[in-house]
Amino acid sequence: MTDTTAVVAAGHDPAKPEEAVAAVVARVSRWGRWGPDDVLGSLNLLTPAKRVEGAACVRTGTAFSLSQPFDETGPQNGWKKRTNPVHTMLGTGHEALDGEFPHGIGGADDVIAMPLQCSTQWDGLGHIFDHGKAWNGRDAAAVVRVEGDRLTGIETAAAHLAGRGVLLDAGRVLGDDRGELPDSYPITADELDEVARAHGVEVRPGDIVCVRTGQYARTRREGWGGYAGGPAPGLSFTTLDWLHDRDIAAIATDTWGVEVRPNEFEVAFQPLHQVAIPHLGLFLGEMWDLDGLAADCAADGRHDFFLTAAPLRITGAVGSPVNPIAVK
Repeated sequence: MTDTTAVVAAGHDPAKPEEAVAAVVARVSRWGRWGPDDVLGSLNLLTPAKRVEGAACVRTGTAFSLSQPFDETGPQNGWKKRTNPVHTMLGTGHEALDGEFPHGIGGADDVIAMPLQCSTQWDGLGHIFDHGKAWNGRDAAAVVRVEGDRLTGIETAAAHLAGRGVLLDAGRVLGDDRGELPDSYPITADELDEVARAHGVEVRPGDIVCVRTGQYARTRREGWGGYAGGPAPGLSFTTLDWLHDRDIAAIATDTWGVEVRPNEFEVAFQPLHQVAIPHLGLFLGEMWDLDGLAADCAADGRHDFFLTAAPLRITGAVGSPVNPIAVK
């Protein structure tokens, strides 16, 4: 069972998640901040100046892919009909031998079938609603229909997700000697600040923040287990004020669902999502591989970098696969 200490300390009753959500929404909602027609939410904070700031972090040119593999051995177990990618070859090297094409040329083609949120991905603004309301107070049924999200579809974010990235390696600072937090560990706002101080890095408005818990590293040793939807370390519900006050553009973690699981209420499902996406307009990145980047940051003491993490321009999608690249 998850630790409810943080939500109790914040004045929330673990038996009353609906009241807790409403109280936080009253403090942090950004509806109308960028006008009634806004479709970008927190990505409005990723300005050209922020991209220049991010580019200035590049010193060695060392690059890290922050994506987990997209293959049939991934973490998905069928929950909510999410499966691992199925990759099929449409053409192989045999075609060259069969003489399908003239003058000796050959080629191969392939196809992939997968849920858009089966591995490293962004949650878009049409992914989560609060009491039937989508980002900026719109009616959820009017925003996301059978044909997809025709207003805040993930394609609206495709040109924006590049700028200054900051790694907060909570696993190394708060965790065990492997640099890993235990499942069900809620990371609080004070702890996020503690990790930033330990790294000597400042979280600034418009940053893309990456939080490493170490859970993904543990799956590499022990297998996926309940990684998809099961117990996990993650952000406490009480970090919503921190996410709001820091004015970050996006946040990503190495876990399946960003927030601590089980959630910090007696009966709840992803209450941080319920506020962060429809009310903060915040893009959430899930299932990122932060281990290689984290090792390099620990070695050179630099925890900021240029980060580009563009979603695919899939019209009307509420999420997208991504291969984030961090450049130091």
